[in-house]
Amino acid sequence: MAYSGADLFVDTLEQYGVEHVFGNPGTTELPVMKALAGSDLDYVLGLHEDVAVGMAAGYATTRRYHADDDESVLPVGVANLHVAPGLAHGLGNIYGASVAGAPLVVTAGNHSTEFRHEEPILSGDLVEMTQQFTKWSAEVLDVEALPSMLRRAFRVALTPPTGPVFLGLPLDVMMAETDADPERLGAIPSGGRGDRSQVERAADAFAEAENPVLVVGDGVARAGTDAVDAAVDLAEAAGARVHAEILACEVDFPASHDQWVSYIPPDENTARTLLDTDMVAFVGCSTNTTLTAHSGDLVPDATFVHIGDDAWQLGKNQPADVAVLGDPGETMAEIATEVADRVSDDERADRLERVAAMKQMAQAEMASDDETDDPRRSKGELVDALRDAAPDAYIVDEGVTAKYELLTRWPLEPEQAISNKGGGLGYGLPASVGAALAESMRDEPRQVVGHVGDGSYLYYPQTLYSAARYDLDLTVVVPDNRNYRILKDNMQGLFGEDDYEYVGMDFDPPVDIPKNAESHGATGVRVDPEDDLDAALDAALAESGPTVVDVLVHDD
Repeated sequence: MAYSGADLFVDTLEQYGVEHVFGNPGTTELPVMKALAGSDLDYVLGLHEDVAVGMAAGYATTRRYHADDDESVLPVGVANLHVAPGLAHGLGNIYGASVAGAPLVVTAGNHSTEFRHEEPILSGDLVEMTQQFTKWSAEVLDVEALPSMLRRAFRVALTPPTGPVFLGLPLDVMMAETDADPERLGAIPSGGRGDRSQVERAADAFAEAENPVLVVGDGVARAGTDAVDAAVDLAEAAGARVHAEILACEVDFPASHDQWVSYIPPDENTARTLLDTDMVAFVGCSTNTTLTAHSGDLVPDATFVHIGDDAWQLGKNQPADVAVLGDPGETMAEIATEVADRVSDDERADRLERVAAMKQMAQAEMASDDETDDPRRSKGELVDALRDAAPDAYIVDEGVTAKYELLTRWPLEPEQAISNKGGGLGYGLPASVGAALAESMRDEPRQVVGHVGDGSYLYYPQTLYSAARYDLDLTVVVPDNRNYRILKDNMQGLFGEDDYEYVGMDFDPPVDIPKNAESHGATGVRVDPEDDLDAALDAALAESGPTVVDVLVHDD
């Protein structure tokens, strides 16, 4: 029997430890589909290419957490898309994966190389489409190059800073015969411990500061639970208060810790107040800025220390008086040891008193008021009920305007939550399904809860078909305010508070989300103001398979 490029592609995935391929197939992918049929790989069908990429991203991020405890886990999501239009469909969540550092290997079939001059339908430059959102983008033009290019793709995706890569797979290359074998993947390097002189300078900056602030970003969570522990050690050694960067979308520091103060919201005045100090250390940060242009410096002038495994992020938006390029965990562990010897117990105690005062002030400033005449529940009340019903659940969030209710009212622990760092809608529901699939592979899977706003849900409701098709245990809770509230809030921010006509921002008439869920094979439940929310959540969490709980909420 002839051994084709598609066979070699599938054999390589199996050798590397890939277990699932997410995709939506087309004619140019048929050689790969034929090869998959004879393999041990499971193909996960998405009804839209961006759904496939979003599922792969949620799967990869969750498997990255699993790899902390099990070195045999390959924390990569593989998605196979269909030529130019299909790849264009998937760009939204490829972009999101690039911002979130999700290790993905995205492939797409393409027309045969000798046929493209005729400009057949679905043609396009796949590499040009993807290169701005990937760590590496290329096309395999010779079957003999396929083993090396696949090995490179996986290594680039997995090497810090992690992220998506793209490979185009032309039809003729996939059908060509070859006697090549997969190349071994080899060891994946860490980010290292950083330059020793910069480590010493960072320790000095912590020691000499009057009021040091540690801002942790999602690069900390990506580096593993040891990195989160190292952040705790550094904060304790320095007596520093701790915040998470704007748009932090993983748990980079335990919210139950006394020195944890808050996530920094994307409000320039609040952010500037929280960061107004004499020394700020940014660790693993990449998104610490506002959605629209801010007036003046977002971070008042201070001594700035930048730490992370991505050289581009060090000193990007603020000057780096100290810049340590290395694995966040290994680097913070070294700095913590040095700082412990430089800061006296009395000085540390004085700093901790200031931390406690700032924490009290910040909590009072960010506390939400649930008092209203609206009979619908507040987003905070929904978060409280969900936290009480499933305190240990694994949360996949795309609540958008409900995000900070979740972050401020639920003391999340490391590896308990992921969210939409890219900002584009259409991540949360697919990522929830990918996360549920990843959890189903464990001996003791966690309950997976998607916290997905109605606007986000309506981007890709057909995602639920995949959850039902593969009988995944998933509860999706929708804070349903029947509008794009983020746009209304931003209208007020851009033009001042007024009674505007909000064009194209309300769902009127509303979509019946429970019926929509049922049409895709899930169980659908609506919770009206007079209904028992606690009972509805308990029942949904106990239900096997995918369940969508649509909860009417207000925005006051």
